[in-house]
Amino acid sequence: MEEKRELSLKEVMELLPHRYPFLMIDRVVELDPEREYIKAIKQVSINEPYFQGHFPGKPIMPGVLIIEAMAQTGAVYLKKVFPECREKLFVLAGLENVRFKSPVYPGDTIVIEAEKFKRKGHIIRTMVTAKVEERVVAQAEIIAAMIEAKDE
Repeated sequence: MEEKRELSLKEVMELLPHRYPFLMIDRVVELDPEREYIKAIKQVSINEPYFQGHFPGKPIMPGVLIIEAMAQTGAVYLKKVFPECREKLFVLAGLENVRFKSPVYPGDTIVIEAEKFKRKGHIIRTMVTAKVEERVVAQAEIIAAMIEAKDE
């Protein structure tokens, strides 16, 4: 695979099972397997359904959805870089050292960077940072479990 590869929304959707309103990344702007690194973008729109209730008149993106965008970024990396992960489902298994440093508002563009992927059996850990205009808004070590996807 060539380095610094970009992935369109269509390519992201071919890798992730998530769909609207739960697909939390819009595109990948850099993917570098040699550095174990991925950078993805999430455009935050006032049209997101969660803004109706979080919070009326003072919309702030829920932290749990920022974490979900961070986790989806890691899943895209794993599915793109490791063919054996392609048909697997990744579920959140844990979070460590989570910090929310600044709110995210409608109109913001979140840049998500994941790196240092460590695999041990079916458990994967990665360090992820989310930024808006170079300002860190969230950081976490995300732990995911790789499982067999079941059909309905």
